[in-house]
Amino acid sequence: MAHIDAGKTTTSERILYYTGKTHRIGEVHEGAATMDWMVQEQERGITITSAATTAFWHYGGQTYQINLIDTPGHVDFTVEVERSLRVLDGTIATFCAVGRVQPQSETVWRQADKYGVPKIAYVNKMDRVGADFLACVEEMHTKLGATAVPVCLPIGAEDKFKGIVDLISRKAIFYDSTDELVNYTVGDVPADMIDDVNLWRDRLVETAAELDESLMEKYFDDPSSLTDEEIIAALRKGTISMKIVPACCGSSFKNKGVQFLLDCVMRYLPSPLDKGSVTGSDPRNGKDLSFAPSASEPFCGLVFKIATDPYVGRLAFMRAYSGRVDAGSYIYNTRTGKKERIARLYQMHSNHQNPIDFVEAGDICAAVGFKDLRTGDTICDESHPIVLESMVFPDPVIGIAVEPKTQGDLDKLGIALGKLAEEDPTFTVKSDHETGQTVISGMGELHLDIIVDRLRREFGVEINQGAPQVNFKETITKTVQHREVFKKQTGGRGKFADIIVEIGPADAGVTGLQFDNQVKGGNIPKEYIPSIQKGFESAMANGCLAGYEVPSMKVTVLDGSYHPVDSDQLSFEIAARLAFRHAYRKAAPVLLEPIMNLEVVTPEEYMGDIVGDLNRRRGQINAMDTTSNGARIIKAFVPLAEQFGYVTVLRTLSSGRATSTMSFDHYSEVPANLAKDIVEKSGYRVSDDE
Repeated sequence: MAHIDAGKTTTSERILYYTGKTHRIGEVHEGAATMDWMVQEQERGITITSAATTAFWHYGGQTYQINLIDTPGHVDFTVEVERSLRVLDGTIATFCAVGRVQPQSETVWRQADKYGVPKIAYVNKMDRVGADFLACVEEMHTKLGATAVPVCLPIGAEDKFKGIVDLISRKAIFYDSTDELVNYTVGDVPADMIDDVNLWRDRLVETAAELDESLMEKYFDDPSSLTDEEIIAALRKGTISMKIVPACCGSSFKNKGVQFLLDCVMRYLPSPLDKGSVTGSDPRNGKDLSFAPSASEPFCGLVFKIATDPYVGRLAFMRAYSGRVDAGSYIYNTRTGKKERIARLYQMHSNHQNPIDFVEAGDICAAVGFKDLRTGDTICDESHPIVLESMVFPDPVIGIAVEPKTQGDLDKLGIALGKLAEEDPTFTVKSDHETGQTVISGMGELHLDIIVDRLRREFGVEINQGAPQVNFKETITKTVQHREVFKKQTGGRGKFADIIVEIGPADAGVTGLQFDNQVKGGNIPKEYIPSIQKGFESAMANGCLAGYEVPSMKVTVLDGSYHPVDSDQLSFEIAARLAFRHAYRKAAPVLLEPIMNLEVVTPEEYMGDIVGDLNRRRGQINAMDTTSNGARIIKAFVPLAEQFGYVTVLRTLSSGRATSTMSFDHYSEVPANLAKDIVEKSGYRVSDDE
């Protein structure tokens, strides 16, 4: 995981080569990388979808299996990082030795912390001008709050980068430029580095002693008495408990440092056995359960990704946490409460499937043959059901209207959008009932650009697309009381419902409908209360200002009445919808817009123009920093509505020398004058006609 262009895919390619998984190194810039298999990835030189593979590495006289996932760096594809981290046991956080800790580095670091994933740091691109390993380690302390511990030192830097010194064995590893599997020799530490090596090794040993009480006494008696194995064991313990982050370095493109990185993975990152039992809850009674990572336990796994393959159909990527499952057997889906048959199991190598007969605890695989599996579903043994913690994905912030160019593409478009939405939880498709438009929404302009490109190439659907639209939301700011009486008499049995409700903003931190029933004495029978709740929940899909979603609201049912013959559940549901519409306007509704967290890195001379431009875009400057090489960093909150095409403007303002990264941060109220324009343009009209 890393910021854009830190070298994740290049490093993955070297890992595949040195583990013997591939016999030729694929380069990203040539569009030949194994892990970047999509046409769009090869053309653009970026990673869009996370690719999984399995490789084997010999270390310490044993062979270990590694399940590797290469993730994207662009914030538009953050869902791929999120779901990969949810099922992985450890991660290699990759940094550029020149760019160091960049904005997206901080984002992926926070995501790894959220799921409790231990990390090792790999400082790549040591051959580039301005590379500085120890400065990058220092930035990990200051920007990420991480205790980064160097486990090696570079021999030289920039064009003089020759190799690394392993601080534990105190041996120097010199790399040559051959493409052979073993392209290094081990020798003595260069004379001019002995003092530095001793200094950093002493710090490393001290850190190891602090992490293990039994070593601490030994360290105080004689620091030199600690063996290499004891130091590695203590550092491993500290890494798995997330107290430290071992840091190593290299230049993946120049084939330097990758084998040592793999050794560090073996030394410090956890295996499924180190992570211990997986915990979840029993869907039948809510009690806590735990299964050990053993093939003899009942099977349980988590589906973390759905992909569509042109040859085998829908592939469900899953991580097995316990037990064993065979191809052709049945598993139980705790979300649907139904059994599913797994027709075939595959071990994935990028987009190639290798059939396998079974999977066991700790494996990552893809399955085919199920009817209804979604991202985040827990699959398990029917006689031992368990629900694992799922994943939470951010809401889309930008949308575009699309329509097929020909009538013949109409059906194809619906099927294609359905498949893409199933693959990507941050991509949504909605039909606007008023205009009849199909609006697709995603995490950014690049995200939607890729979706439109995939529609054309993979599904053969040509579309016309509208201008990008911001996904606004609505909310209310005042609490009001309202009585709604719904009566309808059309001969025979009529409709009747009477409710008195209080509608207002939800409590802090609550999303969705916060519903409170305070009806006393059976004035509204209990069986009608869920219908009132359902009515308000469905009404929140369209606010009454401009028809945008209302993300949160508090409704308290105070009182009401019913008719013994004419009242039914539908009457109370309709009454709730009408109450929402009539009370909404009195509750001071406001429009909300997505606010983006923008970070611009620019040479000093363009700073004034860029800040002036951000002010014109209603930007709020939060901080200004200076990097070690003199560039300025501007951090700001800017409304998404003002940011379309910003990359082009920034290039013009800075003669192409400034870069920017942008990610969604929060929703905020739209200024009144702009909100008025948005409401008028939407042309949204509320009628009482149900």
